Amino acid sequence: MDVQMWTYTIVGITFLIYIAIAVWAKAGSTKEFYVAGGGVPPVLNGMATAADWMSAASFISMAGLISFMGYDGSVYLMGWTGGYVLLALLLAPYLRKFGKFTVPDFVGDRYYSNAARTVAIICAIFVSFTYVAGQMRGVGVVFSRFLEVDITTGIIIGMCIVFFYAVLGGMKGITYTQVAQFCVLIFAYLVPAIFLSIQIANNPIPQIGFGGAGADGIPLLEKLDMLHKDLGFAAYTSGSKPMIDVFAITFALMVGTAGLPHVIVRFFTVPKVRDARISAGWALIFIALLYTTAPAIATFARLNLIDTVSNKSYEGLPNWFKKWENTGLLAWMDKNGDGIIQYTGKNIGGGDAFEGSKPAFTKETGAHGEPLLSNKPNDNSNELYIDKDIMVLANPEIGGLPDWVIALVAAGGLAAALSTAAGLLLVISTSIAHDLVKKQLNPGISEKSELLFARVAVAVAIVIAGYFGINPPGFVAEVVAFAFGLAAASFFPVIILGIFSKRMNKEGAIAGMLVGLIFTAAYIVNFKFLNPGMNKPEFWFMGVSPEGIGTVGMLINFAVSYVVSRFTPAPPQEIQDLVDSLRYPKGAGEAVEH
Repeated sequence: MDVQMWTYTIVGITFLIYIAIAVWAKAGSTKEFYVAGGGVPPVLNGMATAADWMSAASFISMAGLISFMGYDGSVYLMGWTGGYVLLALLLAPYLRKFGKFTVPDFVGDRYYSNAARTVAIICAIFVSFTYVAGQMRGVGVVFSRFLEVDITTGIIIGMCIVFFYAVLGGMKGITYTQVAQFCVLIFAYLVPAIFLSIQIANNPIPQIGFGGAGADGIPLLEKLDMLHKDLGFAAYTSGSKPMIDVFAITFALMVGTAGLPHVIVRFFTVPKVRDARISAGWALIFIALLYTTAPAIATFARLNLIDTVSNKSYEGLPNWFKKWENTGLLAWMDKNGDGIIQYTGKNIGGGDAFEGSKPAFTKETGAHGEPLLSNKPNDNSNELYIDKDIMVLANPEIGGLPDWVIALVAAGGLAAALSTAAGLLLVISTSIAHDLVKKQLNPGISEKSELLFARVAVAVAIVIAGYFGINPPGFVAEVVAFAFGLAAASFFPVIILGIFSKRMNKEGAIAGMLVGLIFTAAYIVNFKFLNPGMNKPEFWFMGVSPEGIGTVGMLINFAVSYVVSRFTPAPPQEIQDLVDSLRYPKGAGEAVEH
């Protein structure tokens, strides 16, 4: 069988498994739809949490970012792993003890205000739609190459699959589907990594192999540094980002993680608080399997790519190169007419090297039928454009691995994207059906009607998410970084202060969320949409990029919340007692009389 037949077979089998699980785990009540009935075993919940956590950004885009950015790409690795630890240890146990399974529900009850609940609903929907756009783009990238359809068609296929098991099974169906998706995605990530580690470093453990030496005896990272310098790129192991931006992006990803509503709800799908802690520990182990492998995948992919295409004849390139060209995610323009691919970071003719951003394609083609990168006839700089999102997916093909491994990676990418998309879509439907309709608009609504509202909300959300997937604001990890920044600027301060500050009141919470969200969203929109030409360090506020501005938004949120809460009435005594009960066991500190 060729790659396409293997892909149809493996992806088809995994989709049938997901659908079968959705039918088996069909939700029959709102509790099953929202929190899987609260009866998921800790180990399985850990797998589902890991799948929910490891989105298309983790599977498809993170290693691609590290592959191109080198040391600078480590901000995503540090931010997302550190963020999960922060969530699991600092927030999850308290939120589980509070007993509210959505962030808007926590905000509404802790801040004794439907207005605060409404603002939290808006924030949850805004963050979730931004995040889910990245997942849908990931689905489109996979389908466009391996099923040889255009990205729009691929996204529509993915929408149909998610629609089936999210609308039918709710959180119960999604949870058990995500257990299967975790098994698929982690197997699909580790198998090619092990193959390539043996092939390149003669070591079956990728985490060790990429730090070792190749067949020529030169350490792989040292070799990559030399190749980068020879081609005119910055050294792979050196950083070029301003340190303040490194800190800002890492911190925004960390605290944004802690405010992501689709992960928080996972701690309510287990029977007890103790089980929530155990499942968090299992999830960390499962997540570490992928995250410790990502730098190795990035290194192997970069080495193989340079060896395969740089200074090579276009006519002699393997078939995979031309197939990825057909997706529009890989492009070459023969600027000097020699038929050789010049892949370089040097701008010899004053043109732009297209290392970091997608060029404006024209309808013309070059001498070899390739799409043109620019209209600058005298530009003899970089001739190759590579979308960061293809690196993990193309890696097995570049390395010459068996066809079934290539197809397996496609199935893994789809599992990662669809699992997180489903969790996010459920957050959107829960925010609308439970937090808005039941808690505010129609408290007397029957369980059957609420369940219908939730399913309709999922269906509508899938359509909107599909639109954003077809028209994304950036590559996968970049879009996801925006979502984390928005979560950091809106949710993290009100959750932290809601748990650890008795004096924090509804006025402070509402003002903080609104100011943090508006500031962060406006900054991102300005530099990514309104004035993309100014998206450079010299124009950024204090040198902080749009990916890291969530950290500034979070600090503004904290400051506004604190100031407003100090100039407005303190919360009612029962709310202050509630905050105390969250952090201290019943009877703690009481003297024991004998």
